Amino acid sequence: MSSHATQSVDGTARTDDVLRLENVTKRFGGVVAVDDLSFSVHDGEILGFIGPNGAGKSTTFNCVSGAFPPTDGTVYYQGEDITGVPQYALVERGLARTYQTFRPLEDRTVLENVSLSMVPNKLFSFSEFRTDVEDRAREICQQVGLTEYMHQMPDELPHAGLLRLEVGRALGTEPDLLLVDEPFAGLTPEEVDRTATLFRSLREDGMTLIVIDHNMHGLLDLVDRVVVISFGEKIAEGTPDEIRNDPTVQEAYLGGEL
Repeated sequence: MSSHATQSVDGTARTDDVLRLENVTKRFGGVVAVDDLSFSVHDGEILGFIGPNGAGKSTTFNCVSGAFPPTDGTVYYQGEDITGVPQYALVERGLARTYQTFRPLEDRTVLENVSLSMVPNKLFSFSEFRTDVEDRAREICQQVGLTEYMHQMPDELPHAGLLRLEVGRALGTEPDLLLVDEPFAGLTPEEVDRTATLFRSLREDGMTLIVIDHNMHGLLDLVDRVVVISFGEKIAEGTPDEIRNDPTVQEAYLGGEL
């Protein structure tokens, strides 16, 4: 993975900032969904990105991943300004994301869904593509725990299987940075543990991850560092233990203990 010398948000030089947001704001008419947000993500870490419902987390992911441009501010990926670069171009550069709402191709098997995520924009040779891509798609299915479901249709998968298919389709694009939106929603504690193990294995393979989730126990056990936003603004940043004990964060979550 490439590493570029950059300036982190606090002005100190870093060589391992994969992603950096500087004063990012997103408005929808008169509504400010993301408000002057700055933070960075270091190479090889799993960053938790949390906040109450409506805090602006998914909107931030959309600004980073190219779904729509920020109203103001700058997004840097691997040292390059990618503000407003469209999603397909960012995928080619190694930035991918999953979605809360799963969107598999319902008329294709699990294996075909993963295979199709790997189709290059410029197809070289169909025969080469079929052989190489199917082999790699099988590896990804095995990696995310879908080996037994490879030849089933998406509507035959349990909820946890659909999540793994969403991750598998993202992995088909060979990302360096993966944005994961609500991976623990609807999972049993055992499935949360298995999913966390998968994310740790991806990090061990050299990937950097940003994870949004409302399952605080599962998320804080997984991540190295946490950024917390509320009403589009960053209210805290630190280690999981620092965030658990932060009174501002506890207040944002309606006084609940984290």
